[in-house]
Amino acid sequence: MRIDKFLKISRIIKRRTVANEACDAARVEVNGKIVKASYEVKIGDVISVRFGDKTTKIEVLAVKETVRKENAADMYRVVI
Repeated sequence: MRIDKFLKISRIIKRRTVANEACDAARVEVNGKIVKASYEVKIGDVISVRFGDKTTKIEVLAVKETVRKENAADMYRVVI
């Protein structure tokens, strides 16, 4: 699954276009490398997303095409 779609499905970012723009602006890293929106996410990847001054690091636990809102947080865990 593409990283922009993963960020939207897991509800880390609300809209896919916003996720795509974040990737284009080099605000998304996977395993320490800046990635484009087309990067294929795999289980175990560590994603860093910069929101202004704040950086959120998450580890991918599952990659699912569809998920209910209540279960979206089960796709990742926050890494400190």
